[in-house]
Amino acid sequence: MTSTLTVPQSLSTLQTVIDACRGRVEDALLDPAQAIVNRAGRRLTLAGDTTVVAIAGATGAGKSSLFNALSRTALAETGVRRPTTSQAMSMTFGQAQTGDLLTWLSVPRRHSVPGHDLSDLVLIDLPDYDSTVQRHRDEVDRLIELVDVILWVVDPQKYADAALHDRYLIPMASHAEVMIFVLNQIDRVRPEQIDRIRGDLAHLLASEGITGVDIHAVSAATGQGVDQLRRALRDVAGRKQMVAKRLVADVTAAARQLQESVALGPVRELSSQSVERLDAAIAEAAGVDEVTTAVEASWRYRGQVATGWPILAWLRRLRPDPLRRLHLTSGADPRNPAPTDVSHTSVRAWQTVPAARVDTALRTLADESVQQLPRGWQQAVQRAARSQEETLPDQLDHAIGSANLELDRKPGWWSLVKWLQILLFICFVGGLVWLILGALGRGFFGLPATPNPTLGSIPVATLFVFGGLILGVILALVARAGVLAQAKAKGVATARLLRSAITKVTQGAIVAPVNAELQRHNEARQGITLLLGR
Repeated sequence: MTSTLTVPQSLSTLQTVIDACRGRVEDALLDPAQAIVNRAGRRLTLAGDTTVVAIAGATGAGKSSLFNALSRTALAETGVRRPTTSQAMSMTFGQAQTGDLLTWLSVPRRHSVPGHDLSDLVLIDLPDYDSTVQRHRDEVDRLIELVDVILWVVDPQKYADAALHDRYLIPMASHAEVMIFVLNQIDRVRPEQIDRIRGDLAHLLASEGITGVDIHAVSAATGQGVDQLRRALRDVAGRKQMVAKRLVADVTAAARQLQESVALGPVRELSSQSVERLDAAIAEAAGVDEVTTAVEASWRYRGQVATGWPILAWLRRLRPDPLRRLHLTSGADPRNPAPTDVSHTSVRAWQTVPAARVDTALRTLADESVQQLPRGWQQAVQRAARSQEETLPDQLDHAIGSANLELDRKPGWWSLVKWLQILLFICFVGGLVWLILGALGRGFFGLPATPNPTLGSIPVATLFVFGGLILGVILALVARAGVLAQAKAKGVATARLLRSAITKVTQGAIVAPVNAELQRHNEARQGITLLLGR
């Protein structure tokens, strides 16, 4: 298929592909493509309505004779005295101003024919592509990259020349629309052989992917077929399409060269399963389980201190809060954290075993996403996955250390239980004192005897002692069950909160860079697909 893009669109798309591939594809492939964009932009600004046709051929093919025949001059030197063209020479037909164009082409020998039946056409006689002089061959290669149309002059007895087909025609198969073939010196073969030779050449070209080209049989020496070839050139110049076709052909060729540098199909972004596995490994390395366990223990500690039997609660206060050693936030206001909130939390050092698991997770994540990609893109994705590897521990540490665990938001029922415990403890202590004073009697302190009322047959003081003690213990046990249930729920909520914080870190540090690299690949692939018209 042929691309439906305009020339500016094709050039813009190719530039986008080059930019996307830079650093992922070898410069040896990208630099020629960039050169195409650069020279195409320049060519469009120089005599865009003028068609430049280069006459190329091997030594002895009669290029210069054909140039003279087409231009109706004797400017090109031919014959035994100088059998090869040493410098490119141009002939401008019509009134077109081609000075800047020829300067850009670096053609030193210039001529013009005003008022000729050919107009808006520049004909260039090239050196021989098989010259024994290297600079002659280099000049041919340079100009073939720049001209709009290539007129290949071949000997009817040497049209299968490997130097022509292997070096030029096969690599330039996408440029069939800007090629014309001329079987010159046709006067040297029998007339009945002309059609067979032309058919053989067409078949050979078709086998190389070059179809739909014009093959002219001419004799520059006798003039046979020259007028027909001149009319064909006039039609080519009159259509004023060859500049665009040549540029599109160049872009298409560049796209084909880059096609193998991208995957056959679009690459999907990271799967949710891969991201979840990564987050799980990171969470383990960051010590989320340790924090969750500490939060549960801290909640149990605080709840039992608040709701436990006062003496046991007071004894429990002598033990440190399990969460304190982790230096995590305990303030209710995350905007005003304690000084240690974002200091090194020491949740777990980036130790060997967890770090190894994270390394494995990163490698697995990258490997899964690059299976379809060529090597350069694989390396780019792997670099993206590890682009923030050095700062990842600190980012995770900060995320966990600054998480607001809301441990100071105590349930209201804790306060109610606390005051009930205080009241029951007062009853217990008061009753105990009452019993002691009653047992010691008046003589011990010289005080009057304490009254000893009863409720039924049981002294009130005894009811206070045992009631305060038993009810306090029962209340503590009931409250403890509630605290344990809340501690479990708090642990679950903490794990969810910390995993969410870790997910944000991994999204920014790992997942987003990898997905951006995969998107970059898909953009390059899409551009190539557009340029190839698929």
